[in-house]
Amino acid sequence: MNAETPTGTASEALERAFQRAARVVIANITPAVDDGAFPAKRIVGDELVVEADIFADGHEMLAAEIVVRAPHGRSWTRIPMELVVNDRWKGSLPLDVCGLWQFRIEAWIDVFSSFATGTGKKNAAGLPLSLEAVEGHQLIAAAHARANGPIKHALAAILDGWDSLSEESRIGLLLAEETKAAMHASDDRPFLARSKSYAVDVERTRAGFAAWYELFPRSFGGNRHGTFRDVIAELPRIRAMGFDVLYMPPIHPIGSVNRKGRNNALVAAPGDPGSPYAIGSAAGGHEAIHPELGTLEDFRALVDATRALDMEIALDIAVQMSPDHPWLTQHPHWFERRPDGSMKYAENPPKKYEDIVNPDFYADKALWLSLRDVFLHWIAQGVRTFRVDNPHTKPFPFWQWLIIDIRERYPDAIFLAEAFTRPKRMYQLAKLGFNQSYTYFTWRDTKRDLTEYMTELSTAPIADFYRPHFFVNTPDINPHFLQTSGRAGFLIRAALAATLSGLWGLYSGFELCEADALPGREEYLNAEKYELKHRNYNAPDSIAPQIAQLNALRHREPHFRDVRGISFYNAFNDNILYYGKTAPGRSDRILVAVNLDPHNEQGCNFEIPLWEWGLPDHESLVVEDLLNGYKFSWTGKIQHMHLAPSAPYAIWRVHPEARA
Repeated sequence: MNAETPTGTASEALERAFQRAARVVIANITPAVDDGAFPAKRIVGDELVVEADIFADGHEMLAAEIVVRAPHGRSWTRIPMELVVNDRWKGSLPLDVCGLWQFRIEAWIDVFSSFATGTGKKNAAGLPLSLEAVEGHQLIAAAHARANGPIKHALAAILDGWDSLSEESRIGLLLAEETKAAMHASDDRPFLARSKSYAVDVERTRAGFAAWYELFPRSFGGNRHGTFRDVIAELPRIRAMGFDVLYMPPIHPIGSVNRKGRNNALVAAPGDPGSPYAIGSAAGGHEAIHPELGTLEDFRALVDATRALDMEIALDIAVQMSPDHPWLTQHPHWFERRPDGSMKYAENPPKKYEDIVNPDFYADKALWLSLRDVFLHWIAQGVRTFRVDNPHTKPFPFWQWLIIDIRERYPDAIFLAEAFTRPKRMYQLAKLGFNQSYTYFTWRDTKRDLTEYMTELSTAPIADFYRPHFFVNTPDINPHFLQTSGRAGFLIRAALAATLSGLWGLYSGFELCEADALPGREEYLNAEKYELKHRNYNAPDSIAPQIAQLNALRHREPHFRDVRGISFYNAFNDNILYYGKTAPGRSDRILVAVNLDPHNEQGCNFEIPLWEWGLPDHESLVVEDLLNGYKFSWTGKIQHMHLAPSAPYAIWRVHPEARA
């Protein structure tokens, strides 16, 4: 018989099997992204809940701890874990500092607890325990020999009067909680097993909870090209709607070569401003500002003005260049050319973007460093949040390297991946370091689609690394639902985005219910991407008050700060989406019902989740209407609702202790 095994010789296999730690199994640890290949994501102030399957052969009891180290810490802290059910263990700790936390799990056979539990059962059954008294004494004596400090004194106190005690008193002492605590503290942890270490990236609040407002600064100049100073005047209006991040498309010089005209026309007319995504001209590249927007001093003034309102700027970084970007002459080898020597323009067949060229990422490492320096330049101007255009079309290793490099210098930097692509590629970008991600929410508008998609996003392992950012529209995406739904449709989508995810955003004009589209396309007619657009933000049919109310509710109620903690409940009408949100440490539920039909009133019976609190089906509870500010009562599990297009959503709070 061959003594060789797939992992070595038979003697080596025997040695591994004989290792004492092999008796205890630690498996299926959460949170763990690809079994620890990437950090899980959390927000400062979150509670980190660690779970694992922990078991061993035999009947002995186990003990387990989370061994955790905070960012920049040298020492490890031990957090006890508890058995939940069926060999599943759980422990938790508060995450009170931003940075990279590390944890592992240690588990061992708890000899004294096994002894005490068995002895307690025998004692309850009235069995003789003389040998158990001797065994317990031996265990305590051994622990005393290896202990030191106060624990050694506590064990000595147990041993000192032992000979004078009756057997009944000895058993009582062995089973006392004080004895169990002292023995736990002095445990030599036989058959100790250790998991590998896992990382948790703990980030600032706005990495996971924020409301974004997108605008083109050039559209706020009245009858002229707008400037950063014009945007400063708009900040109070935007802040009053509850937005805390002001997001702007690229602010760099716009190329002249092949500049696009209105509605993406191939030829620009005189005065057409072009697409801001065609970056670079004689005025500079990615580190320069389009001259008509103002100066670097003006930009810094805008940064300061947003900060004064407890807001911040998010900049769009698009790794693409116009044909007259300075890098094309300074570093021509960074760019690909066609066989005839002509420039290789960006394409998404059958679409071609003649005003854009893409660099060859593997032509020169200097390109990577230059792009990294673009981010560092804007960070030096006070920007910490970046929306990255189409990151899935650039190499994964580049983004992983860049984000690590930036966040080692600036841990508060935030990167949003604007990647509308296949799910696995979107998820990989999040694993590599993008703090936030665009989603398919824009195209999920039926009850079934929303329920299935939200279940996917709110459940581990996806929820441990992927932070979904729900944009209701973008300059490039005018969803079919909004094109035909009128004002009610805009209210519906705002309510869904604001209450389903901790991150949501809109593109300017949404509050005015703009929906004019290119025929048969999910694109805006007269798109602002190619022209200046002037709006009356004081229009009487604006939904800005409703948006402000939703954002105020989000800031007031912790239930809305995460995509997790969502449950879908029965509403017996496919046009009504009905769900509840929970918050850590809270027993109340916030219930949200949304009429998905923008054209018709919808009604149905629906269930109050009394079972989640162990309450009978006939219970009466006080209900708080969070939109209209009054209270009423519900009696019984089954209730009825009506939602009209003019007010297509309802938001209630139900607390199990608020009995009617």
